Amino acid sequence: MSSLPNLLTLSRILAVPGLVWLMWGRNPWEWLAAFALYTLAAVTDYLDGYLARSWGTVSKIGQFLDPIADKIMVAAVIVMLVDAQVLHGYSVVAGLIILLREIIVSGLREYLATLAVSMPVSKLAKWKTAAQLMALGALILVGVEPLLPWLPAQEVGLVTLWGAAILTLITGYDYLRTGLRHM
Repeated sequence: MSSLPNLLTLSRILAVPGLVWLMWGRNPWEWLAAFALYTLAAVTDYLDGYLARSWGTVSKIGQFLDPIADKIMVAAVIVMLVDAQVLHGYSVVAGLIILLREIIVSGLREYLATLAVSMPVSKLAKWKTAAQLMALGALILVGVEPLLPWLPAQEVGLVTLWGAAILTLITGYDYLRTGLRHM
């Protein structure tokens, strides 16, 4: 648990309460701090896996915690964006697609683990994660709009979020199709 990659993953989990607290505020400076914290946490998502593979320190606890850390952070940000009315109307559907896919794939992975079947992360799923992280980061910046009124954060965030939702549906279908072969 004390390897740097595992500590980075754990730091992402521990960052979520601070992220939620900052996004609960309505002050643009709080949202700017939330964006900075979110960006730092998103970088650890890439860095923990890269370091674990390159140093040969991939661990079972890291493989367990990493997807949980991702899902906790993504779910918390989506909920807070809905609370702040950054995501509203039809854009909530994109957020729901992302959340529901994560729950379904997690359940599928858990079931397949009981059969000793692993479901490795596909390249497209990595792109999906990158699109989600970029979209949510841009949408957090909507709360900073009074400080940066020229920034098209809402437009960029929503377009990227819908792109991520489409990738989410595709990768979710791929995982489901693979999982159904073992049921």
